[in-house]
Amino acid sequence: MSYVTGLECSMCRAPFPPRALYVCDQCLGPLEVTYDRDRIRRTLTRELIESRPASLWRYRELLPIDGDPRTGLESGFTPLLRADRLGAELGLRELWVKDDSVNHPTLSYKDRVVPVAATRAVELGFRMFGCASTGNLANSVAAHAARLGLSCYVFIPRTLEPGKIRASAVLGSEVVAIDGTYDDVNRLCTQVGDRYGWGFANINLRSYYAEGAKTCGFEIVEQLGWRFPRHVVSPVAGGTLLPRIGRGFDELRDAGLVDGELPRIHAAQAAGCAPVIQALDAGLDHPEPVRPNTIAKSIAIGNPADGYYVLRTVRETGGSGAAATDEEILDGIRLLARTEGVFTEPAGGTTVAVTRKLVRDGVIGADEATVICITGSGYKTSDAIADSLPPPAQLGRSLSEMDAFVAERDRRHQEVGG
Repeated sequence: MSYVTGLECSMCRAPFPPRALYVCDQCLGPLEVTYDRDRIRRTLTRELIESRPASLWRYRELLPIDGDPRTGLESGFTPLLRADRLGAELGLRELWVKDDSVNHPTLSYKDRVVPVAATRAVELGFRMFGCASTGNLANSVAAHAARLGLSCYVFIPRTLEPGKIRASAVLGSEVVAIDGTYDDVNRLCTQVGDRYGWGFANINLRSYYAEGAKTCGFEIVEQLGWRFPRHVVSPVAGGTLLPRIGRGFDELRDAGLVDGELPRIHAAQAAGCAPVIQALDAGLDHPEPVRPNTIAKSIAIGNPADGYYVLRTVRETGGSGAAATDEEILDGIRLLARTEGVFTEPAGGTTVAVTRKLVRDGVIGADEATVICITGSGYKTSDAIADSLPPPAQLGRSLSEMDAFVAERDRRHQEVGG
């Protein structure tokens, strides 16, 4: 049974039916899903949630589908890791890593938004499912379309990492590489969706797709023992994730499932594509578009569709934001891997690097519980860090060579330590 009451313009509050609509025809504002909040308060309990399988669908009443989930039954509910070694490096006594780099089946946070969009696409009668993507979304759309037997087109910039291109292709989607930025790809897909009547996860199905990102916030609260952290640091690309984490926190509190002060939410971007951070610094309500130039390709969106909502959420929660250079991003990748054994893509390196800056600047206090969001796996983007890593030692097969190698390594470490 659906708890959805319709769609509503987030700007002028005009109501719309729950169809494949994504923009208000009166003020051009984006549409968001509305729910029967009173019924949710009467129905949803911690005990009911905890009794369900460990997937994003354990929060079924707060997600915008009519019937049963069609895909993503093993997606979501990713680990929340206590990161004491990383915390010691950053100067934090209670640090947690929300690790979507192991999300099923394509190793990114997109596996919590795409199942919602794909289920809704089937409910609305679409047989062609697609997206405009910087890589992770393409992989997830291709995988969930395959599980549902839907035809699939994914549109990407030509400069995308080869691993992500191959992953989409092997999953059976039609991969279309466009000579342009992500923003160029997104504009073309808007026209394609209108022309052919196709369902695009992050365009005409965006109102539903975005709701899946709330589950990251839901899980953080549940996994912390039904309490809020003091801070959350999230990477920002198109702007879907950060505002919905905030919305997820607010909805859990509204439903009576958690009490307390809402967390401060902070935005992390790459210096080579930081329209949100520039808008924060300039006091703007809307980001001004930029042309991306960064190794963090999964967050290289120069004109974020939900940039306004990122800015609003950051400001309303008392959060902040910062940008990291490519070298700082690489340092962040190595630091997370070395301390916690998690290999993240550059988006996660950005989050780590920005968290370090926020602690250094006193924005995040040493004793304040902090969660950082790692949204994708470094195993799909290993080329980005390859040149910054030392080559493997080259030895023969004899034990004497190994003895000499270990002795030399120990001598070098003693010199550095001394």
